[in-house]
Amino acid sequence: MVVPFYWMIATSLREPGAAFATASIEWLPTKLYWSNYAEAVSRMAADGMSFWRLYGNSLLVAAAGTFGQVLTSSMAAYAFARLRFPGREGIFFGYLATMMIPGSVTLVPVFAVVRALGWVDTYYALVIPGVFSPWGTFLLRQFFMSLPRELEESARIDGASLTQIYLRVTLPLAKTALATLATFTFMGFWGSFMWPLIVTVTPELRTLPIGLTVFTQRYSTDYSLLMAASVMATVPVIVVFLFNQRYFIESIKLQGIKG
Repeated sequence: MVVPFYWMIATSLREPGAAFATASIEWLPTKLYWSNYAEAVSRMAADGMSFWRLYGNSLLVAAAGTFGQVLTSSMAAYAFARLRFPGREGIFFGYLATMMIPGSVTLVPVFAVVRALGWVDTYYALVIPGVFSPWGTFLLRQFFMSLPRELEESARIDGASLTQIYLRVTLPLAKTALATLATFTFMGFWGSFMWPLIVTVTPELRTLPIGLTVFTQRYSTDYSLLMAASVMATVPVIVVFLFNQRYFIESIKLQGIKG
């Protein structure tokens, strides 16, 4: 798993245009070109796209989309796991059935809705269609159902409302599941390419994966600069994973204590 990351970093430090100059694999560059990182930023600026503006757009879209998806998924999951209303199971399974529909099938209808709302080439189009997730709802519902009901009943006896139980009892106990969903959701928004390409027109609203295409020409690809930009693009994902990793470790400890 580490080898692709090492190869990406090593390639980003090679001489521009010399990534595949030799037939044999050169694991360690003979000379390190740290200037590739600055050159990658300059190359994107020369093509009319500011690297840092695209970086900021990706951070904004990924953060807002992650927050929105965790919020909507947790609310829907709590309703399906704890509330009783007519047709609950049927609605839930119908919601899950949408997971069997490929994203390419719904791409055109969703774009038609976004265009009808006047959201094309706006941040709304980049964020809102992705904040609803059947997979996230299913993940959190299954976790909520594993929580003991006695805790919620105790809170209800103490006078807590349904909203207070959701915010102060259920969510704090579901940190591991929430961290898992947040990690995968952030990665999905951060690496999304097709949808931002379709719904944005102006360079100022585009995201970083679209900007990386400037290093791929019709007949050639400058892999050194592409990998340099990719290394910088990978940093937020690594930070999010390292931040959420403590919740995964905490969950393992708790499971061990229960055993």
